[in-house]
Amino acid sequence: MTESLTAELSGESLGSVPGTLVLTREDVVRLLPIGACIDAVERGFLRHARGESITPGLLGTHVEGGGFHVKTAGLRDAVEGRPVFAAKVNANFPANPDRRGLPTIQGVIALFDAADGRVLALLDSIEITSLRTAAATAVAAKYLAPPGGIVTVCGCGEQSRYQLRALACVRPLRRVMAFDLHAARAARFAEDVAAELKVETAVIREPAEAAGDTDIWITCTTARRWFLGRAHVATGAFVAAVGADNPEKQELEPELLARNAVVADVLDQCATIGDLHHAIAAGLMGREQVRAELADIVSGRKSGRLSPEEIVIFDSTGTAVQDVAAAALVYQRARSSGAGLTVRLGGGRDG
Repeated sequence: MTESLTAELSGESLGSVPGTLVLTREDVVRLLPIGACIDAVERGFLRHARGESITPGLLGTHVEGGGFHVKTAGLRDAVEGRPVFAAKVNANFPANPDRRGLPTIQGVIALFDAADGRVLALLDSIEITSLRTAAATAVAAKYLAPPGGIVTVCGCGEQSRYQLRALACVRPLRRVMAFDLHAARAARFAEDVAAELKVETAVIREPAEAAGDTDIWITCTTARRWFLGRAHVATGAFVAAVGADNPEKQELEPELLARNAVVADVLDQCATIGDLHHAIAAGLMGREQVRAELADIVSGRKSGRLSPEEIVIFDSTGTAVQDVAAAALVYQRARSSGAGLTVRLGGGRDG
């Protein structure tokens, strides 16, 4: 992991910075490479385990064709010894790419000084959301995945590309199999991944075709009925379930979770909106059967994989601990490099 995030800063102190820094998606792309995001997210989970976070919160609502959610969290002593707080407001409209040519996820992150309430920055959330989601998978895989390099990706949208880029930072990729309900999308994905990551790829028509070979499963879909079950996941495999981020979504067979080791990103959240909540609702397991939260694993407070034969499932619903860790790093790098535009939200403009 990186050294203290404050090492990135130079020049004027946080307490003397006027106005609010506005950072576009292009700014975030330049300032937050995937490796740096993985380090920041891992450090965020570690600090959460140590009690150095401000409790994560979640609020969501549905509208026709999509929905909105607000995720909040903070980190103490995160920037020049001062605490910061992030509130992310995201819109999620799954039909946007095909019907409107728009991203599925659009939104903004507001980063505050948690000591005096100043709005330090407003950041486009698209890139941060994609990167931090993939970074959490990479952190989980670092501690929980087997060493083999055969990966099957279910759902070949944009998030899956981030997932593989992040995974390649912590595990060697030997072969990637792509599954999507739209065969052309899976073929495009496989071709792009082969060119970018220099890895062998193949398109499969259903998860059963990869059942015996896959070391790591990544599910990134909008499915509302499970498609990956006990019959598909081989002994010793790792499953990163990323798609279920509201109570209606479901990717994994409830029995798959109930019979194997489950690690949650945030237990309360997974029990409410993740694949875990379907297993609990079916009466197949209780919250107490979840092995750990990811913060417990990163900190060494609890054990992750207990044997090479275990199947380990990471239920990833996305927590604002990831958002604030990533946003704080982007903010610091923007200040030290002069990126972005500084404005006074109450009127006037600087820079």
